[in-house]
Amino acid sequence: MPPISVIDDKPEVQRVSDARDDHCPVIREDHTIIRLAHGGGGRAMAQLLEDVFRPAFDNPWLEQQHDGAVFDMSGAMAFTTDSYVVRPLFFPGADIGAMAVHGTVNDLAMCGAEPQYLSAGFILEEGLPVSTLRQVVDSMAAAAREEKVRIVTGDLKVVERGKADGLYINTAGVGRVLAPQPVGPGRVQERDRILLSGDLGRHGVAVMAAREKLDLESAIESDCASVVSPVRALLEAGIAVHCLRDLTRGGLASALVEIAETAGLEAHIREADIPVREDVSAVCELLGLDPLHVANEGRFIAVVAAEHVGQAMDILKRHPVSESAREIGHFVKGTPGVVTASSMIGGSRIVDRLSGEQLPRIC
Repeated sequence: MPPISVIDDKPEVQRVSDARDDHCPVIREDHTIIRLAHGGGGRAMAQLLEDVFRPAFDNPWLEQQHDGAVFDMSGAMAFTTDSYVVRPLFFPGADIGAMAVHGTVNDLAMCGAEPQYLSAGFILEEGLPVSTLRQVVDSMAAAAREEKVRIVTGDLKVVERGKADGLYINTAGVGRVLAPQPVGPGRVQERDRILLSGDLGRHGVAVMAAREKLDLESAIESDCASVVSPVRALLEAGIAVHCLRDLTRGGLASALVEIAETAGLEAHIREADIPVREDVSAVCELLGLDPLHVANEGRFIAVVAAEHVGQAMDILKRHPVSESAREIGHFVKGTPGVVTASSMIGGSRIVDRLSGEQLPRIC
């Protein structure tokens, strides 16, 4: 007969149990790691919410303790969702928590919107240290405060040991559209210029180096950051921004191909004008990676009307996250979806999407 577990009158104290049974749904006195009971909807979950999440995300919407958040918004809205499964959870320059917030607000910015409210769903693996969870949640809270957005609703699930690499995060975000005209690939026109906000490849290389414990001479930090500020400045200045795209999975190459396909145009870019740090370039060359395909978490392209390039570049260079912005190419009539890159030695090559992923699990 299996041992019987009895709960004391004191909350979450197990009196009798098989100490070897890590899958027991009854929480033990040790509150330093995540157990299945934390996802059961009972006292253990309530205590975790009170101890970790509510202090970090405190706001009037969460205080209602309702199934969702109710708020007033007017005018055109943007809505996005994303999931974050990066491994390792912490890497030079950022972590999964900061990336979840920055990635979501950046997606809204690419719609020409000002982010306002986020949701956060957590899938925790049994055995995750609560201290690790707290560090991630605090990082999310700091990023949200920096961006002046509120995390107003969320969800928590716990899965068995070995099923979630510690922690996954799903987010959704809504924001108020600032752009007077739709921003998207369908608005791209012949002669439109392609502006790149900064250097490429640091995020993917930083995560890979941390995962594989590469002994690099210089630390390469992720570019993980919000790009809301320069995008807002472009829109408020009346720049004719026809399309915006952040350069996450698939990098610059995939973004350009997708835009060119939808616009029915051809894109020409100049590799000499695309900034890649020397240390990032060296790692990519060593490992056979193309920086144009490596993911970024704080970089975007803005496709603007040719007559607004000078003013747009001046605006981008005023913001730290885009101070090294470059004009890298333009769109022309031609074969829809074709992207060509002129090389530094005068030749050219076709830039295409990869069939899979160079570096999996980096965002």
